[in-house]
Amino acid sequence: MDRREFTASLVAGGCAGMCVDLTLFPLDTIKTRLQSQQGFYKAGGFRGIYAGVPSAAIGSFPNAAVFFVTYESTKSLFTGYSATNLAPITHMLAASLGEIVACLIRVPTEVVKQRTQANPSLNTYRVLLNTLHEEGFRGLYRGYGSTVLREIPFSLVQFPLWEYLKAVWWRRQGGRLDSWQAAVCGALAGGVAAFVTTPLDVAKTWIMLAKAGTSTASGNIPTVLYEVWRSRGIPGCHTEGLVEADPKSVSFDGMMGH
Repeated sequence: MDRREFTASLVAGGCAGMCVDLTLFPLDTIKTRLQSQQGFYKAGGFRGIYAGVPSAAIGSFPNAAVFFVTYESTKSLFTGYSATNLAPITHMLAASLGEIVACLIRVPTEVVKQRTQANPSLNTYRVLLNTLHEEGFRGLYRGYGSTVLREIPFSLVQFPLWEYLKAVWWRRQGGRLDSWQAAVCGALAGGVAAFVTTPLDVAKTWIMLAKAGTSTASGNIPTVLYEVWRSRGIPGCHTEGLVEADPKSVSFDGMMGH
């Protein structure tokens, strides 16, 4: 990846992530409250649906930018050394590495954001201070493992499917894709990935929102999923909310065509 492509991935990815996160933030709040252990209405219901937006605004750009730079760099690095039929594996590897790196930024902002969403009476600054006071800096990374374990399967489904849909559409119309076409492909791929990984997303939310010192806060995903199943049944493991707000549905690569 040359300097121009690096800059384009950084800026386009960051802008895409920030626009999607802020535009769909109310739906993300509803999703968090639906998934929360205390229940939708006790977590705030439809009140204060912009609670936690400062955390999202601060973290969206660097989170998405770091992901796309890692994704595009890894993809460019391996493309020249792998056969065409290995492209899906290249996309999986690139997306997985992108998620691992991006989660270093995403998890702290996600912890603060979700705790504010589930406690609309508190503001973002107060939630941040409470987390640092009760759990220290490590508290901001509670749920890092569960987030990575959720994001990697999500990307393993989404990105190969996204690239495949773009390639099919590109071949059928015999030319480059417009940005809206790449977005449609991304939306379809993201929807499928969200459905498959929703139980892991519910577990992530429970772990991040759990009171410090509880068994749920320890981050044992099988144990948390069992708790969800025992208290809410199978439907509780698929409480996704109304949308999977994922800025990766449109990247610089997608906007420029296959």
